[in-house]
Amino acid sequence: MNNNCDALKLENQLCFPLYACSKEIVRKYKPYLDELDLTYTQYITMIALWENGEINVKELGEKLYLDSGTLTPLLKKLEGKGYITRERSKTDERNLIVRLTSSGESLKSKAAEVPKKVGACVNIDPEKAKMLGETLYEILNSI
Repeated sequence: MNNNCDALKLENQLCFPLYACSKEIVRKYKPYLDELDLTYTQYITMIALWENGEINVKELGEKLYLDSGTLTPLLKKLEGKGYITRERSKTDERNLIVRLTSSGESLKSKAAEVPKKVGACVNIDPEKAKMLGETLYEILNSI
């Protein structure tokens, strides 16, 4: 193979280890999230809500890098489970506000152990993990 095609080697693709790691780490979350009756995407949505208490749907989508086609059915499912409410803003009817219910808030204490449990499955030095997280956020912010 000539040098022009070296860029096409899997080992030279930054996107591949990011994709594979993401997929495998999400797989590590699954048994712990099954106990909470949450998918990974529902879990990160709940994390955003635990941080904010309430948030505009548009802002939530931006925070989670999710489009409305993904976010709307996800929020409907969380609402059906009794974890959130969705209602129009009283000041601007165009905005849909998502709020935690008391059940959604109480789920937080059950979910608090999930990061530790997943962290125990991933064998990486905490300092390297912190640097990796910073690098990944740097990449996300530059895209």
